[in-house]
Amino acid sequence: MKSTKITFKNAAGLELSARIDLPADRKPQHFALFAHCFTCSKDLSVVRNISRALTSNGFGVLRIDFTGLGESDGSFSETTFNSNIADLQAAMNYLTAEHSAPELIIGHSLGGAAAIVAGAADEHIKAVVTIGAPANIEHIKNMFTDHVPKILAEGSAEVSIGGRPFTIAKSFLEDLEQRDLVAIVADMRKAILIAHSPQDTIVSIDNAAELYQAAHHPKSFLSLDGADHLMTNSSDSIYVGNMIATWVQRYLPMEVEEDLKSEMPVVAHIANEGYTTQIRAGDHPVTADEPESVGGNNYGPSPYELLSAALGACTAMTMKMYAERKKWDLQHAYVHLRHGKVHATDCAECEEKGSGKIDRFERLIELHGDLDDTQRKRLMEIADKCPVHRTLHGSVQVVTWLKKVEES
Repeated sequence: MKSTKITFKNAAGLELSARIDLPADRKPQHFALFAHCFTCSKDLSVVRNISRALTSNGFGVLRIDFTGLGESDGSFSETTFNSNIADLQAAMNYLTAEHSAPELIIGHSLGGAAAIVAGAADEHIKAVVTIGAPANIEHIKNMFTDHVPKILAEGSAEVSIGGRPFTIAKSFLEDLEQRDLVAIVADMRKAILIAHSPQDTIVSIDNAAELYQAAHHPKSFLSLDGADHLMTNSSDSIYVGNMIATWVQRYLPMEVEEDLKSEMPVVAHIANEGYTTQIRAGDHPVTADEPESVGGNNYGPSPYELLSAALGACTAMTMKMYAERKKWDLQHAYVHLRHGKVHATDCAECEEKGSGKIDRFERLIELHGDLDDTQRKRLMEIADKCPVHRTLHGSVQVVTWLKKVEES
């Protein structure tokens, strides 16, 4: 995925830090907003892994740091659950103005509660996902139960959460009593996926049952069997990310580009979206592009990178075929390539004369296996005999003609 750090202001004028994650090979068709867990941040591995799974499936994802957390401005002691909701609304406004309105909202733990409230109220959100979310927001008090009397009596207290000190204010506790999550879910008419671990010792799975019972169809439950509350095992967050990406496409379908067709083995198609070019080579789709520095989207390799890749692949295959025929122990072959333009007069190994520029491919070959020096030398000679190498050195003729097209 392509990840870019951005900032925007919330309703209180504070600057919130966020990252916008986009697919590496295409423009996103839908956008999602991620709300992290209590006292966490946008850079927690569970957030990154889920975002990566979504971008791999064509989604754009905005993950933010709530006020006073991560890299966002403000003091955590002055935040409330309502301020978290306001931060999510500011994030929605940013996405709508700069990209496209989010249609999916995901929340982890208390962020799941915030996702329910913000998602239910926003007209653009079509699907809501909670991960380890409480059914009662006041459940969060369990993380610092012993400090509640002091907070109520003195107005605030410093508590330790996950080994880090946080100041919890009385206003935070009072704010928790104002939202009835179960009632909000019962009134919501949007697709919802409730993901929870049966082994969650922070927020018991009974919370998921209560939310699921209150929700209307279409509703789904995903068991995160074996996972802890924070999903510290990366395989758990990767799993839930892939499941979310699959589930949500029933409600946010992806437009599938029509397959390229041609009577020839290879066809390339470019439209009006920069230099992004769709290619079908045999039965295989490929995306080509130019770097952003020259006006492209960088969704795929450039034409010269594809040409270098063809030389590298052909070199590796040719050496492998020869080694197999000779029954030599070639375990792995790596072919590293670089292409550039050099002046003919600067190329001592070239016979061309004149001051013009020529194409130069630099090829570094790694051979792994039980091979002696004679075998390695012979494989290097074979590398120069690969068909693409010969094509580049041979006389090439490109015949072009124009196909008549009747515009409708």
